[in-house]
Amino acid sequence: MQYLYAALNFLILAALVWLLLGKSIRRIFSSRRERINAELDEAEAIEAELSRGLPAPADEPLPLPAEDGLAPLRERFEHEKRRRIDEAERRMAEDRREAMVKARSLAADELIERIRMKFREEDTVRAIRKTEPQLAEKILEMIAVTPGDMCYLMHHDVLYVTLTSAFPLNQELVDRIGERAEKLLSGVGGRPSYWVKVDPELIGGLRLRIGDTVYDCTIENRLYHLKHELKESPLPQQISAEDVIRSLGEGLAAQGPEVDEFQLGRVLSVSDGICRLDGLADIMYGEVVEFECGERGMILDIEPDRIGCVVFGKYEKIETLSRVRRVGRIASVPVGDELLGRVVDPLGRALDGGERIRGRERRPIEFKAPGIPDRKTVDVPLHTGLKAVDALVPIGRGQRELIIGDRQTGKSAIAIDAIINQKGKGVSCIYVAIGQKESTVAEIRDKLEKHGAMEYTTIVSATASSSASMQYIAPFAGAAMSEYFMYSGRDCLIVYDDLSKHAVAYRELSLLLHRPSGREAYPGDVFYLHSRLLERAARLSPEAGGGSVTALPIIETQAGDISSYIPTNVISITDGQIFLETDLYNEGQRPAVNVGLSVSRVGSAAQTKLMKQVSGKLRMELAQYRELNTFAQFGSDLDDSTKKVLDRGMRMMRALRQKRYEPLPDWKQALLIYAVSEGFADGAAPDEIEDFEKRLCERFETKHKELVSALKTGEKMSREFENRLREALREFAEVS
Repeated sequence: MQYLYAALNFLILAALVWLLLGKSIRRIFSSRRERINAELDEAEAIEAELSRGLPAPADEPLPLPAEDGLAPLRERFEHEKRRRIDEAERRMAEDRREAMVKARSLAADELIERIRMKFREEDTVRAIRKTEPQLAEKILEMIAVTPGDMCYLMHHDVLYVTLTSAFPLNQELVDRIGERAEKLLSGVGGRPSYWVKVDPELIGGLRLRIGDTVYDCTIENRLYHLKHELKESPLPQQISAEDVIRSLGEGLAAQGPEVDEFQLGRVLSVSDGICRLDGLADIMYGEVVEFECGERGMILDIEPDRIGCVVFGKYEKIETLSRVRRVGRIASVPVGDELLGRVVDPLGRALDGGERIRGRERRPIEFKAPGIPDRKTVDVPLHTGLKAVDALVPIGRGQRELIIGDRQTGKSAIAIDAIINQKGKGVSCIYVAIGQKESTVAEIRDKLEKHGAMEYTTIVSATASSSASMQYIAPFAGAAMSEYFMYSGRDCLIVYDDLSKHAVAYRELSLLLHRPSGREAYPGDVFYLHSRLLERAARLSPEAGGGSVTALPIIETQAGDISSYIPTNVISITDGQIFLETDLYNEGQRPAVNVGLSVSRVGSAAQTKLMKQVSGKLRMELAQYRELNTFAQFGSDLDDSTKKVLDRGMRMMRALRQKRYEPLPDWKQALLIYAVSEGFADGAAPDEIEDFEKRLCERFETKHKELVSALKTGEKMSREFENRLREALREFAEVS
């Protein structure tokens, strides 16, 4: 009857609406129908007009564009096709990885549940209860008052002490634990508020909590650790709950009762990837904590009344007032040769769809930089294969050389070319992508694989879609991975691309943590942030290991302003900078290195004796050319000497041009620079310098092999050798 009344009311309401508004509704629909019909008639008229003006279809097909016109289109099509295939493969790899992680987690959860049910059987329960006095004695030996408890007792007289067990305990055992706790606290001017609880979820064993510190020897705590081990390691093909219980029993019999000591806190609030925590009075800066949902975070802020924590995973799973647990270690990442050839996130987890990375060694992401006595002078070159860099702003192993410039000026290209040029030179490489697009990282990986550089390179990826906390720890994780090679006596090259986005991520975290902002709205300790990162790059003395880490940080400027906050910070930290100028880039100069603003504070100490000899006057000559070229734009009457300087300077600028992913060996660079600077290329037009370079190298490799062998040594040219080289160049110039 209720539904009948509702239907009648609806019909009455619809009739009233139609009577009152029917004309308006009909008018709206009729006008809309007329407008649609008019548009259709107009379209048909236009189509008929076009069909009358078109020529009749020809029997022969229309001519195709010339092959030269199709080449760019075909290249763009292949690039787009390759990009889409790579994107699809990347997504498939991520889906496969997530499916494997989920399957491993489900399998581990199922096994743990079976074990939990097995432990509830009567025989197992009786065996567990027999160990309760032994567990209590073990706990009583371990309990102590922590510094955090002492600070708490300075403001409060009472400290909570809670004893929890799966079954009711013997009163004598309960009293003995209470007396021990009271005696312990009375020694520091406090008294306990003693509580005894029974929680069947613990399955068996005892758990004693004094303040924030927990002494846990329950079965539930063991299953917690077992679950983590199962999720971190591959599951066996066949495993039974009985086998696990038997192994736990054998371990208990062999080692005695095992007590896990840790501290607990609680979540006060969570938002935007930041958690405010209470408790955990003894926790340290940079320490890892674990939430009840399984996500982990890192402590970044310690205040008298609360703790600030950044969350690595999905903070939406964390609930307010839920428990948080100290893991007992500083944030660290796996390191070692197992990471070479892989793409990982800042926590060392594989992102390339490959098998799980299980490094035998871990290093903390924050580590003290080598001291002055442990360092050695930077005097071994790290060749980038770029003429403009190796000749003008040389980089040595253990140096920190900043790459700075506006957006889209080729900053990343220099770093990638430097990585490619390390092939076969015993230098491991790490590329840290901070805030980059995922497609950009995938393209860089493809280029490295194409040139055979991925086999000695690790890519640490914290893309723009990653959280600010992951972008914040990414360069520190890369630094930890590079330090493994340095302290093993090996050489490593690390690229931070780029630290501008890293500073933005740090600013976001700092503002969420309510740290006061300073210059240009950045927190005041952003200088300390980058200095403690870049100071970890060094060349160690033989006594300290003898390895090296060479850092190439990248900074993006706005409109070429290198005097802003972040660029000036990093410039003051590093050992020089390579400044890329937008005007030079637009003129076609690749790489667009500004000679006047680029500098290497290591200087010629990071060059071979050969390169030092041939490029000694190069910077001065290019600076003279840039100055004369500026004045020559305002006048047409130039004397012969000025024209000669301008022509040679223009040829040298063309000689310093270089295509991407084509690094040159040091001897070829020295040969070309010597030939151009000494006037042997004056007969070639500036546009022909590239062809001149190719023919010069081919001729020397075929007709002057003994000269090439001497050039490859990198030693300084003697007067006799230089005369022979000049004669060979003179013959080449005459033939050309």
